[in-house]
Amino acid sequence: MRWLDVPPVWLAGCVLAAWLQARHFALGLSFGGAWAEFLGGTLLGGGLLLALLAITEMRRQKTTVLPHQTPSRLVQSGIFSRSRNPIYLGDVLILAGLILWFDAVLSLPLIPVFLWVLERRFVIPEEDRMRRTFRADWVRYERKVRRWI
Repeated sequence: MRWLDVPPVWLAGCVLAAWLQARHFALGLSFGGAWAEFLGGTLLGGGLLLALLAITEMRRQKTTVLPHQTPSRLVQSGIFSRSRNPIYLGDVLILAGLILWFDAVLSLPLIPVFLWVLERRFVIPEEDRMRRTFRADWVRYERKVRRWI
């Protein structure tokens, strides 16, 4: 069951919840039209781009993208020079974009909940593994690059 405890599954669950809320429990609430669809599309595209850039950089460095495994290299180049967690940041942007796109007003609280889940279930344990594995290199990287943005 550990294969189910990965960020894409959590993201899919939140997206499904937002879609169901928009479709069946809108309660007459709306973000207000075209601007929300435009912003939603922009966030969605930005999130996909961030994740793609990060995955490409990790593949280029020949290290794992799986969250429960210890990477063989500390990736500090590319998008990782701006954010220590660009894939997770991309996931949050994707969720926010889809909530806007779906016009799922009541699903807005899913964004901080999803962020909290990512941080507690994935980011903190990964950073602990990185700290043990890469020691001084990790400390320098952690001081230089912020966790999110």
